[in-house]
Order: sequence, then structure tokens, then C-alpha cells
Amino acid sequence: MSSEAADRIHSAAIHLVRRVREVDGEMEITPARASALSVLVFAGPRTLTELARMEQVTTATMSRLVSAMEEERLVRREPHAVDGRAAVLQPTAKARRILQRGRARRTALLDELFGDLSVREREIVRQAADIVDRAVL
Repeated sequence: MSSEAADRIHSAAIHLVRRVREVDGEMEITPARASALSVLVFAGPRTLTELARMEQVTTATMSRLVSAMEEERLVRREPHAVDGRAAVLQPTAKARRILQRGRARRTALLDELFGDLSVREREIVRQAADIVDRAVL
């Protein structure tokens, strides 16, 4: 990929994320909680340490965030199957509902933003998303 193409992708990604965040204000939780919960809801249960690493925060910061989410009944700790000292963080049904509604609002906005594209252009966008996923996942 050329540096020009990388710069265009970077810019487009930032603009896209900023735009879809506009509907996140309708969520019932803070952006930090939404981000951490999205890992647990869409990527699966994690330990506190794993979640902190994925969210690029310290374990102390994540511990405070998880404690607050427990109080709000968004996560629960379950015993780790192998490590008796660790717990696995599970999203609650309430958290799943909040995140699924948030995702639906974001995808509806994307549908609206791309609504004026031709069928061919929408297919190109879908293919580009597949390519980006393959490259980064």
C-alpha cells in the first residue's frame, strides 16, 4: 500500500468513527464502558487483565471501570476454569441489549450515509471492509 493510500484510509476511518459516534449519545452508558463492554459482548468473555490490555489501559483503571459496571449490573465475574485466582468477566443480558441497540443505531446511520451510493459502489465498500478486516484481524 502506498503512503498516500494509507493516509486516505487513516483519514476515512477517523471520519467514519467520529460520525457513527454521534448516535452513541443515545446509549445509557459512558464511552469507556461501551468500549469495554463491546469487547465482552462481541469478542467474548475476558479476564480483567486481558480486557485492560485490549482496551490499552492499566489493570487498575480497568478494575475501577469493571467495579462500576458491576454496580450497574452490566458485568459479572465468574470463576476462571483454570486459574483459581482469576475471574472471567461476563456481560449481562442488560449489557448485551444496550450494546446491540447501540450497534443497530450505528449500522442504521451507516446505511443512511451510504444510501445514495450505487449498487456497484456499495459492493465495493463491502469488499473494502472485507479486505480491511483481513488485514487487521
